[in-house]
Amino acid sequence: MMNKFAAILAITLASLAAVSAQCPRIVTRAGWGARAANTAQLPIRPAPWVVMHHTAGAHCTTDAACAQQMRNIQSFHIDGNGWADIGYNWCVGENGAAYEGRGWGRQGAHAPGFNDRSVGLCVMGTFTNAIPNLAARNAAQQLITCGVSLGHISGSYWLIGHRQATATACPGNAFFEHIRTWPRFNPNP
Repeated sequence: MMNKFAAILAITLASLAAVSAQCPRIVTRAGWGARAANTAQLPIRPAPWVVMHHTAGAHCTTDAACAQQMRNIQSFHIDGNGWADIGYNWCVGENGAAYEGRGWGRQGAHAPGFNDRSVGLCVMGTFTNAIPNLAARNAAQQLITCGVSLGHISGSYWLIGHRQATATACPGNAFFEHIRTWPRFNPNP
């Protein structure tokens, strides 16, 4: 009986290690100092869409600067926009870390018409004339793979830029042209 338990435990740990190897470094809400919030669950799960954004604000390349940016974005979204929380499910910094916004399985406030069926993923910074650095691009793509592995994003998901959901310049011209080369990009959502 003990050998069977040990074998099951070993398989479970190996599976968890494989999933975590696909995920970027995650900074939880507590890790970046999020304000408390209570948002609705995502009604369509796993999410069939991933919507890419940029924050159109300051870039961050250190843990401290990215945590501060997350607090700034959350305050703007709650106090300025009147939303329940930060609008994005996840944000990525140019330090290569993924910051939990609303997180997996929560409905975002980032792309009208897609909020109830998507994961909103942003890269912190403005990417009109340049694309995010390699650390941020890798973290964003790893986060999508991680979401698929964990069952939060459909394996047959479609990727779009925010501008494809509503009239906006987001995720910036340079970044939008770049994500068009990513797997599962949908040119006509």
